[in-house]
Amino acid sequence: MPRRPQPDWSRVRLLAMDVDGVLTDGTVLILSAGGEGKSFSILDGHGLRLLERAGVATAWISGRASEATTRRARELRIPHLFQGRLDKREVLADLAGRLGLTPADCAYMGDDEIDVEALRWAGIGIAPATAVPAALAAAAYVPKRPAGHGAVREVCDLILAARQSRPPARSRRDSAPRAR
Repeated sequence: MPRRPQPDWSRVRLLAMDVDGVLTDGTVLILSAGGEGKSFSILDGHGLRLLERAGVATAWISGRASEATTRRARELRIPHLFQGRLDKREVLADLAGRLGLTPADCAYMGDDEIDVEALRWAGIGIAPATAVPAALAAAAYVPKRPAGHGAVREVCDLILAARQSRPPARSRRDSAPRAR
């Protein structure tokens, strides 16, 4: 099996992801009184807030609609939330276009067959270790931490570290020849 090249985390301007099986461990609690519940990691949530503060856009693209997902996205102020969307590559490509980004500027994290095309489209495809084989095969990176328990935070930390270690971008003014 050929080695995959190391992802260039410093290019990431948008981190988009599935919800169930990425931000959660994939468990959905169906409550007898109606409704549902999900367990989200505080570590992941804080990592997403840190990304936003660093100027990296975030998006959640879920194949199913859920009030629990809506509530958590609202708490974290996730600016781009798409639910009930089965063609995740289309959603991701459309969002990237609206944000003026190329595939190389995007990272996508997903865990199932429905995520494979988005994983392949993005500059960096990421799948948690518990993902189905097709998603793992399409991914460039597999976090060490499990889904719903810090896998997203691990990715956030990689992006943030890469942004801090890269040299600052020179402005046009800095790169223009100086008058003497």
